[in-house]
Amino acid sequence: MRQKTSVLIVGGGPCGLAAACELRRLGVDVRVLEAASEPNQGSRAILLWPPALEIFRDVGILAEADRRGIRARAMNYRLPGDRVIRVKLGPENEPLLLPQAQTERLLAEALERLGGRVERSLRVSDVVETSTGVTVKAVGPDGTELVEADWLIAADGVRSTVRDRLGIAFLGERFPTTILVAEGQLDGTLDRAELHYFLGGADGILVVPLPGNRVRVGTPIGADTPLTPRTVQTLLDERGPGNMRMFDFTVISSFSSQERIADTLRQGRCFLVGDAAHTHSAIGGQGLNLGLQDVRNLVWKLAGVIDGRLRPAVLDSYDIERRQVAERTIRSTHRLARLMLARSTAARVRNGLWRLLGATGVLQRRYPPLLAGWKTHLPDALSGAAPAHLRVSHLPGPGSRTPTWIPAPRGGSATGLRLLMLGTADGELGRRTRTVADRHAHLVIHEHLPQPRDGFLLLRPDGFVAASGVRATDLDHTERLLHALAVTPG
Repeated sequence: MRQKTSVLIVGGGPCGLAAACELRRLGVDVRVLEAASEPNQGSRAILLWPPALEIFRDVGILAEADRRGIRARAMNYRLPGDRVIRVKLGPENEPLLLPQAQTERLLAEALERLGGRVERSLRVSDVVETSTGVTVKAVGPDGTELVEADWLIAADGVRSTVRDRLGIAFLGERFPTTILVAEGQLDGTLDRAELHYFLGGADGILVVPLPGNRVRVGTPIGADTPLTPRTVQTLLDERGPGNMRMFDFTVISSFSSQERIADTLRQGRCFLVGDAAHTHSAIGGQGLNLGLQDVRNLVWKLAGVIDGRLRPAVLDSYDIERRQVAERTIRSTHRLARLMLARSTAARVRNGLWRLLGATGVLQRRYPPLLAGWKTHLPDALSGAAPAHLRVSHLPGPGSRTPTWIPAPRGGSATGLRLLMLGTADGELGRRTRTVADRHAHLVIHEHLPQPRDGFLLLRPDGFVAASGVRATDLDHTERLLHALAVTPG
């Protein structure tokens, strides 16, 4: 049997589900194939930072996710001598602690409301590309099915079959540390809305709250360490504060991380997202967030090409932009892992540095937005670097995150570029901004936001700045960008 769809998504995990929801929300025909017969029941990725949660807002599940999860208000680092450095996160940086099974359930329910579904027990065995589409062979209980699609998104994890069948190398190496993970109930006095790092011993230990009055414990172990409740309690006694007892275990396991990135994130009409595209140390909780940001980057471009508003060349920016972010994330999580897992002299240096940064306030000012992802910067891949005179100190430049003080778009993101007029709307800059928006009404939504100083921002649907300026003539570069993006510019 042979069926045709616009976009085929392989993998029904969070990234595949998020991509399907966003595409369906934009009216794109989607099929989602998943090899597993049942939804995932484990907690797995639990930390969702605010930029990734924008997808939850867009598809209407953020309020329910908040109800089911826990917002982490602070990160506590306990150093030798019971010195505690508490880093308050603030509302704009607070991550949501939510087991991955809950994330997948909410996204799957949203997909069903949008008219889609996950087709389970369908294992992809082959992928064939042509200049006009992709044909996937899927094996299921009823036999073999050939699925034809105009485009393919591989969200099938670190052991991606699609990546393998496309012949894309997965470059990198193993991170040389094994981590024990245990989940269960905890008797103790820890604040259950905060993350707790105990760095006083030879090896550190992390305690993270979970919904349902449960916690997750993570700590490095030797490869031959027995995975038993007694081991967990012993490590907690040795490396924790000494007043906690863990019981009613639901998980005791271990894992080691890989630090890898695919040789290309796009091959023809096929795109890799999430763990199929890259993987890195789990410390810092960036993995799922990085994958969801892949989805946000890709979907608005792909939907625009499919509906005829954007030129296909816009898809070339996906690999450029996401590769740079993935490479930076791999480097930063590697350094953070080395820092947190430091021993002996290196641990003393780390603890001294942590005390200094905590005492000077640098840790409080810079660390939360860095972890949350607000400092992520994209290369200006859509139109080339903006002229130097457009780089204005009080406005974010191309590739910067959309500032948190800008209200979320009405109707959710991924619906179009936003040309935002700041300051006075009836001056020369305001009039020119409206003119540009009117000329490109098929591509741009015009908005006005009163501010003390005049300026404009062209905002991308994925939460990044495409262009900015403070003079009417600065809009010339923005118009050139819009002409380069649009199939039929006004």
